[in-house]
This record gives sequence, structure tokens and C-alpha cells, in this order.
Amino acid sequence: MCRNIKPLYNFDPPVTENEIRAAALQYVRKVSGFNKPSNANQAAFMAAVEEITAATSKLLDALETTAPRKDREVEAARRRARSAERFAR
Repeated sequence: MCRNIKPLYNFDPPVTENEIRAAALQYVRKVSGFNKPSNANQAAFMAAVEEITAATSKLLDALETTAPRKDREVEAARRRARSAERFAR
């Protein structure tokens, strides 16, 4: 999985539409191999981003859990610590 796509479910505060769209954009970039598509591919690229954004929103709305919500700041600190450890080697 692309390292830039982060888990979006079960966080406090809840995920925003912009965060969902950013993850969808990152996914489409990874799958297509385009960071910025050509004019010929722009419409298909953006349509895919919108479809994945909608599907992701639908998925996140449908999921249920009894687990407590995770704190974004605590999770970000854990990611930074893991990254520092990984790249310190």
C-alpha cells in the first residue's frame, strides 16, 4: 500500500471530505502512474478520483465498531517515531 495513504476510519475528530479526497487522489496517482495526467487523460483521472472519493465516503459511513476512537495526534506521533526508528538505521 502507498505509504502516503493513511487509515481514515475511527478517528477523533472524524475524517473530513478533503482528507478522503486526498487519499483518493493519492490512490489514483499510484495506480495510474501519473502525478499529473496529460490533458488527454485529465477527465478520466478526475472522474476516477471522484468515484473513489464517493466509494470511500460510503464505506466509512457504513462501517461499525465498538473500539474506542483513536486520537489523531497520538497516532501521528507513533508514525513519526516509527519513521525515525526506520530511517535511523
